[in-house]
Amino acid sequence: MKSFWLGMCGLLSFSSLSVARADTLGEVKKRGFLKCGVSQGLAGFSAPDKGGLWQGIDVDLCRAVAAAVLGDATKVKYSPLSAKERLTALQSGEIDVLSRNTTWTFQRDTQLGVDFAGVIYYDGQGFMVPKKLGVKAAKELGGASVCVQLGTTTELNLADFFRSQNLTYKLVTFEKNDEVVAAYDAGRCDVISADRSGLFADRSAKLKKPDDHVILPEIISKEPLGPVVRHGDNRWGDIVRWSLYALLEAEELKVDSKNIEANKKSNNPAIRRLLGVEGELGKNLGLNTNWAASIIQQVGNYQQIFDRNLGKDSPLKIERGQNALWNAGGLHYPMPFR
Repeated sequence: MKSFWLGMCGLLSFSSLSVARADTLGEVKKRGFLKCGVSQGLAGFSAPDKGGLWQGIDVDLCRAVAAAVLGDATKVKYSPLSAKERLTALQSGEIDVLSRNTTWTFQRDTQLGVDFAGVIYYDGQGFMVPKKLGVKAAKELGGASVCVQLGTTTELNLADFFRSQNLTYKLVTFEKNDEVVAAYDAGRCDVISADRSGLFADRSAKLKKPDDHVILPEIISKEPLGPVVRHGDNRWGDIVRWSLYALLEAEELKVDSKNIEANKKSNNPAIRRLLGVEGELGKNLGLNTNWAASIIQQVGNYQQIFDRNLGKDSPLKIERGQNALWNAGGLHYPMPFR
């Protein structure tokens, strides 16, 4: 009986300690900046420009959270992380939020002590091959050597695909994405496989002769990419989740960084609630009433961040496709701000 009560006391102490420490919002406010985990360099998602300034759609999510919490989108410290170390860095408290083209899966969501706060980009795994191989479809890749990055969902997806097609292949793995691309470009493997958005980015920015390579049409997996937070801090998870929804809701309501001031005078109740003109939605998150307005004013809406990082205003020129809003044929659906 004594051991039972000791065990219960230990459990209660641990639970109390977890609750006491689960105040990421308070820690960020006290520190004065957000600690954001990003990739080691993936164009369109998170990569430093020539001046060392981090840019990309994942970076803009972190900027949105900083704008909501601190009122200043520039108050972010970025930690470039490999795929292998990214979730450990989040679990250990090294970062406050992971925004690094990370796929939301059952295993990650239920076993690793983390929570996904939404989907910022709907992706799928694909293949890139040299044009000189004459390959037109993924089913022609039997016997090929395939370069991939360790610590990603890519390996299991490949195994499932080649098994379903009754094809053999040779796996060639590297820890860093740059190593994967360099090996492929040097001819150390026949194929490179990754999220299709990443393949577009790597072809454009990292291959010596981009036009000599083709991305095959097949998509062999679902890769919903989104920000990740530690499990157990529900308020912080809500803040990251609704910061993402604010970007999407603003696009749906046609509110952007250029017309936000005019929209503060709108008679539309949905716009007024989003911008904090009426109601106190921010209070539920422990934030100011203008938290969403700060995001839109400093970062933009989802269309703006997509266009400048991945779409028509970027070198990648990726179509919106399934990343359009639900009412434009896509999958993005912001929850109601009411």
